[in-house]
Amino acid sequence: MVRPKKHLGQHFLTDPGIAKRITDSLLPGGSSNLIEVGPGKGVLTEFLLSEKDFNLLPVEIDQESVDYLIDHYPGIESKLIRGDFLQLDLNELFGGESFRIIGNFPYNISSQIFFKVLDYTDQITEVVCMVQKEVAQRISSPPGNKTYGILSVLLQSWYDIEYLFTVGPGSFFPPPEVQSGVIRLTRNKRKDLGVDPAKFKQVVKLAFNQRRKMLRNSVKGMLNVDVMENVLFQRRPEQLSVEDFILLTRFIEESHGK
Repeated sequence: MVRPKKHLGQHFLTDPGIAKRITDSLLPGGSSNLIEVGPGKGVLTEFLLSEKDFNLLPVEIDQESVDYLIDHYPGIESKLIRGDFLQLDLNELFGGESFRIIGNFPYNISSQIFFKVLDYTDQITEVVCMVQKEVAQRISSPPGNKTYGILSVLLQSWYDIEYLFTVGPGSFFPPPEVQSGVIRLTRNKRKDLGVDPAKFKQVVKLAFNQRRKMLRNSVKGMLNVDVMENVLFQRRPEQLSVEDFILLTRFIEESHGK
């Protein structure tokens, strides 16, 4: 028996129709290497295993779920990774080859999972996942929307993001108190940002941590020059596109003579 554990954020998907829609959302022709984050009782795993082309590695931290998966899915034991996805060196799993990620992400660590994805943008070509609807909307939000934020900019720098569909609480056990959203991240063609990635992330985080302020006030501590005439600094962070944030970071770097 697998008991849902609150500290792991477990809400097991019970609707096979929704599970099929999620697995079918993986784009055809992509990498056959696939990580499933938190398979739980295997509602997605069942469909993924039926697709013989996938080199599937499920990653599960919960021992009860591990035992259930081994008992119910013959042959999965050799593929199953027992441990915390957030602690894994993903470069080691497929020998440096590209791979995709799928999963019903635990609500309590979904943002941490996305930040880990950002560490492997050269390898991760696609992510199909279900998260809290609010998080899904934030990540896929365009500039100008009040939900547009740090993860929106950082992820959209490297991925085209689509909000696919909404899933109600009745499709889970135990039912969550919120709705869920399924999104797809597809790696774009960007090779590099053209600025220091660490500085870019610092600028984005600083701007949104003071999102009510105009940028001339929130990032002025990073500058060595007067920015009053630069139109970017007359805006608030939610008004800037990814390209605008890149320009902003370049301006800050140049103000320090880089």
